[in-house]
Amino acid sequence: MKVLVIGLGALGTVYSCFLSLAGHEVTGVGRPAAINRIRRDGVMVTGIWGEHRAELNCVVSEISELVSDQFDMIIVTVKSFSTEEIAQDISRFVGEKTHVFLLQNGYGNFESAANYISEDKILLGRVIFGAELVAAGESMVTVIADDVVLGSPKNLISYELLEEYAVIFNKAGIPTKASHEIMKYIWGKIIYNSALNSLGAIFEVSYGQLADEPFTRDLINKIIREIFDVLAARHIETFWPDAQSYLENFYANLIPPTSAHHASMLQDIQSGRRTEIEYLSGAVVKLARESGIPVPVNEVIVSMVMAKEHFNYHR
Repeated sequence: MKVLVIGLGALGTVYSCFLSLAGHEVTGVGRPAAINRIRRDGVMVTGIWGEHRAELNCVVSEISELVSDQFDMIIVTVKSFSTEEIAQDISRFVGEKTHVFLLQNGYGNFESAANYISEDKILLGRVIFGAELVAAGESMVTVIADDVVLGSPKNLISYELLEEYAVIFNKAGIPTKASHEIMKYIWGKIIYNSALNSLGAIFEVSYGQLADEPFTRDLINKIIREIFDVLAARHIETFWPDAQSYLENFYANLIPPTSAHHASMLQDIQSGRRTEIEYLSGAVVKLARESGIPVPVNEVIVSMVMAKEHFNYHR
């Protein structure tokens, strides 16, 4: 398959490396500062999935530099705030058999992309393995809590085709499954990230430490209960009937395998990059305001992360 990977950060490096090694023709779009090294040394993945290195067919720093006019698969791994701009830029490469995979954090990516790409061409992916960018073109997989899940938010893509794509990724070495309930998986990750990614960025400790400390554990509980108030008001279904059932699963099953993990949002702040807070807790706050639901803890968390982002950026 002809594959285009937009964003050669931690996640994009993993996908471009594994798909290339599986025999697919992979083109990557990455940051200008990383391009020369990737062209020279290729991409590399280390960590819990072993050590792998691959050369990409083509690497560019701008979508406008692409010479191919069409791809079978376009994988988007950029930050959520860039989704709409990227969707507009890649829309001309979306052919009759092309599908666009949004493997991103947060809420609203599907809606942003659908402004320029037909909804029946867009798949969402719930990615719950952790990867850190060690250097340009080098990513380390640190943890995996579950398979990647692929789906169409409005079920506009057949389950058979979803399964075919899942097989492609599994053969490449990335555990993946298909689902007709992708938004339940997406919301599960939004809840998880809204509680841990934001607090991890503020307090600069691991997820396990956040859960163990009574003060931050209380904040986690309040964040999650507020989110479930919003979900109930907007009739959004998840795999859990209420906040209490989610919290029981959260502490028993979700925290343990990721207890040593540190927030990607913290890595962004320390590197002077913009975070995705607006698409996690910020999205919850926006939905809450639209529905008249009070979410004071989430509001404060959003303000604290944005303030920390601002102060670190202007140092």
